[in-house]
Amino acid sequence: MTDKIARFNELTPSTLPFVEGRIEGHKERKNYSIVGPGVAEDSQQSIKISKPHGYNLGAVRANPKNGSGLHSHTTAEVFLIYSGKWRFYWGADGKNQIILCKGDLISMPTNMFRGFENAGDEEGLIFVVLGNDDPGIITWVPSVLIKAKETGLALLDDNSLIDLNKSEIPPNRKLLEPITSEMLQQFDNYEINEIEKYICRFKNQTNHEVDLNNEIKIIQIIGNNFCNKTYSPLINHVTGFNLSILKTKKGQIEDLIFDKPTILFSQKGNWKITVEENEFNINSKDTFSIPLNSKISISVDNNEDCFLNCVSKS
Repeated sequence: MTDKIARFNELTPSTLPFVEGRIEGHKERKNYSIVGPGVAEDSQQSIKISKPHGYNLGAVRANPKNGSGLHSHTTAEVFLIYSGKWRFYWGADGKNQIILCKGDLISMPTNMFRGFENAGDEEGLIFVVLGNDDPGIITWVPSVLIKAKETGLALLDDNSLIDLNKSEIPPNRKLLEPITSEMLQQFDNYEINEIEKYICRFKNQTNHEVDLNNEIKIIQIIGNNFCNKTYSPLINHVTGFNLSILKTKKGQIEDLIFDKPTILFSQKGNWKITVEENEFNINSKDTFSIPLNSKISISVDNNEDCFLNCVSKS
């Protein structure tokens, strides 16, 4: 069972996960691959739970004024703010922006350039769910690749990362060229009011709680399914996975059975998980991959509201 548990304090982060890792404003951060490889360009990135789930789970820690450069994905990308205040900006010029805080979520549309930055005064943490087993490659705005090359980092034409200060370009490879202005125009952009429908703020979640059982409530964020029961999501966005939040102070729910790959990761609280004869706890930021078709129970006992995130394949 231990191979299904990812203790956050035991994870090994990459400090140079992407090509823009030496550019000012992007270098003071750590990247974690918790379930699946994610989209990290670091071939040495440690992956805690490598078994395919139909989606990936990662995390990013960053110092103030640090984060990711403008990039685009071909699959879904959902951010959950664990701590701090974060600025999300988008479009090829990055002019549109919005600030999100602890407990907020945003599901970014595909085929759109986006970036994020710690806008607070202390180190911040976000978790990221990416669609599909292989979430594809990243497309960077041209300025990112140009600035990165000045630091010695570049991407080869197979999208692998190379340090030009240490390595020669392999004979059968060449450097990846930045996309053209014409290609840049093929990416979508959104006004701020259009992005709002992809956002779920923590302060609004209370209005959408549904009682499950024994003092536990569910907030359905994305997708309409939790343990083969249907709920209305707050964000109507097809991602390939369901994202639900369980909330309680002192509650227990028993005899849950998941027939599709499912993970639990604690946002707040020390949650007791019982699987058949096995019993263990996952604390804040820890992740557990549920064995398929096993009967499980979940409980927590606290004086404050606790939150447990659940992601399952659609």
